[in-house]
Amino acid sequence: MKVAIQGELGSNSHMATVEMLGNHHDLEIIACTVSAQVLAKVIAYEVDGAVLPIENSLHGSVAEHYDLLLDLPVHIERESLLRIRHNVIAMPGVKLGEVRRVMSHPVALSQCRRYLAAHPAFEVVPFYDTAGSVKHLMEAGLRDVAGIAPVLAATQYGAEVLVAGVEDHAENYTRFHLVRRDGDASQVLDIRDANKMSLAFAIDHRPGTLVAALQRLADAGVDLTKIESRPVPGSPWEYVFYVDVRFDTVEKPEAALSALRGHCRMVKVLGHYRAA
Repeated sequence: MKVAIQGELGSNSHMATVEMLGNHHDLEIIACTVSAQVLAKVIAYEVDGAVLPIENSLHGSVAEHYDLLLDLPVHIERESLLRIRHNVIAMPGVKLGEVRRVMSHPVALSQCRRYLAAHPAFEVVPFYDTAGSVKHLMEAGLRDVAGIAPVLAATQYGAEVLVAGVEDHAENYTRFHLVRRDGDASQVLDIRDANKMSLAFAIDHRPGTLVAALQRLADAGVDLTKIESRPVPGSPWEYVFYVDVRFDTVEKPEAALSALRGHCRMVKVLGHYRAA
């Protein structure tokens, strides 16, 4: 099975893919630069699926991924939760006192503020990817540079963890989705095994329309666990709403969809799956 991720090998997306699908010899992970490229490979049948982060418990939602799920012929097949741990990683043999510069993705740096504040001598440098920072320092032989990245990055590139768990908050989790192209029936989950649904809807721009839509979800008996709004391109101050709902019978999501379709000008199911 080929699975595309955004970011380098050794990243949190790599770790999430292995945890979700298993570390089998026939699992091939394809690293991509940007998320649009990831899903382009899915649609073009170059890979079997993609694993993308959709939400972090501290940083919030990945807005771009909501937009891609709405615009492209793909669906969510599975979700997982990954505990995020940030580690200071350097070349083998390097001591912490030799480090002058620390590099990582801006989100990772923002989640390690306390550690970085306690080491004001470090020059903090934003980088395009967590694991990419480790890959870069190893390839360039930078003995005065450390990356902040998952432990898998150290394993992937032959580096060493200098300090483990430098994140500010222990309760730091990212929710990932396994995304596959529409029409790929090889791994489709029987809806009777699902207990969660993600969907997007758009409503007329009038007072009370959002309240009415949410009331229809409540009347259908589903549990609203998340709501997110994204702007409609070309229509200022109009929004698409993304919601996750939980349910305990197969009839409830169908009732919710039927009720929304009678009220909204657009409804798209993004996926039925088991909650992580």
